[in-house]
Amino acid sequence: MPSVGVKLYSVFFKFLLKHRLQNRIQSEDSSSSSSSDPFGVTTRPEESVSPPNPLFTDGVATKDIHIDPLTSLSVRIFLPESALSPASGSHSGKSRSFNSLAGSDLLLRRNSHGSSNSLSSHKSEARRSSYAHTTTASASSSSEEVYRGYAPSSSGKCRKLPVMLQFHGGGWVSGSNDSVANDFFCRRMAKHCDVIVLAVGYRLAPENRYPAACEDGFKVLQWLGKQANLAECNKSMGGGLRRGGGGGEVSKHVVDAFGASLVEPWLASHADPSRYAKPKSFHFALVSSEKVLFMIWYVCVCLPRCVLLGVSCGANIADYVSRKAIEAGQNLDPVKVVAQVLMYPFFIGTVPTQSEIKQANSYFYDKPMCILAWKLFLPEEEFSLDHPAANPLVPDRGPPLKFMPPTLTIVAEHDWMRDRAIAYSEELRKVNVDAPVLEYKDAVHEFATLDMLLRTPQAQACAEDIAIWVKKYISLRGHEFSY
Repeated sequence: MPSVGVKLYSVFFKFLLKHRLQNRIQSEDSSSSSSSDPFGVTTRPEESVSPPNPLFTDGVATKDIHIDPLTSLSVRIFLPESALSPASGSHSGKSRSFNSLAGSDLLLRRNSHGSSNSLSSHKSEARRSSYAHTTTASASSSSEEVYRGYAPSSSGKCRKLPVMLQFHGGGWVSGSNDSVANDFFCRRMAKHCDVIVLAVGYRLAPENRYPAACEDGFKVLQWLGKQANLAECNKSMGGGLRRGGGGGEVSKHVVDAFGASLVEPWLASHADPSRYAKPKSFHFALVSSEKVLFMIWYVCVCLPRCVLLGVSCGANIADYVSRKAIEAGQNLDPVKVVAQVLMYPFFIGTVPTQSEIKQANSYFYDKPMCILAWKLFLPEEEFSLDHPAANPLVPDRGPPLKFMPPTLTIVAEHDWMRDRAIAYSEELRKVNVDAPVLEYKDAVHEFATLDMLLRTPQAQACAEDIAIWVKKYISLRGHEFSY
């Protein structure tokens, strides 16, 4: 059973969440006559946020980017310090990070693989001087030295890392990509998985109902593909610096109508959402039945490396983005989704499952409050607990399940949504999709991402287990880290 502290905090959390949901309903009723603002909001005033830090103070540098001028859609980039190591040292970096994952044998779930103490010793140095700290000598420096955050080298020899899109939870109406809890979790995933994490700040309900949040998630994936293509265009233009007329060096970039660079430098230098190597050899095969000539390439490496990770309702967004990516096909090139992680997804349905009956009043998010959140998220004329965004098991929901990427599902023992998530994973396995389920004993909904529970051994073990599974699909050395 959860500890007494968790139970007490759950009571307080439910009271606060119910109060916020009622305030959302009242504010919506008072402004029902006016049209909704498409710009939307991505965070609430009561949310405790963490400012971006472009320095590797604790091993991860962060920055915020507003990527859509018509909406409030934004992303926070988490760049791990391992990206600064030479490109040739990538394998040793991976193996070193995985050696740190081998730890004690704490049995934290039914099929636990143990936890490690790799994150127990966090750096505690002050970060008060991250942005504005200046010495006497630097105070009189030129304006071009004002920015003191990380700037990639123009040599083009930076180490490339996979990309992970992360969608936060919060029941559609709260939460933020820059909240203190989400910032801590994304930093942990960036260091454990050795990836660049893009935390998506999607528009919240009820200001922007379905499909706004889901479309925002897919829009970020499209933006990532655009960044990959722009980086290639920038590289073909000369890839950085050329000699200017006055003897100085002039930077060459793809710019917009206002002269601003369209290429995000951190992603252009370090992101590798799709990695392809030159083919060693090829041969031709003729299929006589269809008279189609196929060129079969034998490549030494062909690893598209973009992973989706969703927390609670963010898992519903991740699943939506995966389906839209399948429908888009080559239109997303060079970005391809190779795997997704659904952490206690926010699934529901008209016909209740066994866990929905027995644990309807479980910890933190009980079923009545979740139904209220769905009423605020779905348009009134479309409201149904069997809506495609709510129930993954409804027929004709989208592309066939056999085309879905490998899917890791995280569930908690004391979560009323667990059975539907497990059933969805079983349906994926029936069509030969790699879809394991990790169920954590004595755990509650958001046990690995809630602010109070982030530093518990279970949250640590969950992050390590996710890293082990994700490495199967983003490691340059293949499936060496499979279970």
